[in-house]
Amino acid sequence: MCVGLPMRVIEVDGGMALCERRGERARLDAMLLADVAPGDYVLAFQGRALRVLDAAEAAQTDDALDALDAVMRGDADAGGHFADLVGREPELPPHLRGGS
Repeated sequence: MCVGLPMRVIEVDGGMALCERRGERARLDAMLLADVAPGDYVLAFQGRALRVLDAAEAAQTDDALDALDAVMRGDADAGGHFADLVGREPELPPHLRGGS
């Protein structure tokens, strides 16, 4: 499975960024990003930092990946990984809602 992972930037050296996620470190090509600094979160995919994420988006992405992992292990109740959806009714995006 090919999935982008949120990683936190530890240091930047030229066009490369040393990043960390859950204790694992990786050097990423950060040439696609104009401004990336230590402390930033980036979306990492196949050895590259694709874009900067804010902390909330990084946490939501981690939660979604944890839910996917739980489902793949057979845990049918992955809803606990989506705190932003608790107590909400699902909503269709505006372009799919019936309008008059």
